[in-house]
Amino acid sequence: MTEQIKVLLVDDDDRNIFALSAYLKAKKIKVETASDGKECIEKLKQLTVDVVLLDMMMPVMDGFETLGILRNDDQLKNNKVIALTALAMKGDMERCMEAGADDYVTKPVKPKVLV
Repeated sequence: MTEQIKVLLVDDDDRNIFALSAYLKAKKIKVETASDGKECIEKLKQLTVDVVLLDMMMPVMDGFETLGILRNDDQLKNNKVIALTALAMKGDMERCMEAGADDYVTKPVKPKVLV
């Protein structure tokens, strides 16, 4: 039996959390959620996940600040992070990758692309 994939989905929009969680759970992926960067950091200190799906545009602590903290914390820096952004403008992908993201996906997320 293969081990279940675990994802931490970080987004401040409940609609995105609901839609992506439902799709991922249907694919037998375990989903934990966080509503902002601060909660993401706190959860990652307690959980082991295979990947973090990180919204880049959030209030309080955005995805870029969150990535900066993750990549500079010895305990958290090896987490795989996929940046999610709704405002895909020229240079956004490069900016996310330079900030430390492992991959980049635009919203609305096409679930098949994500999986």
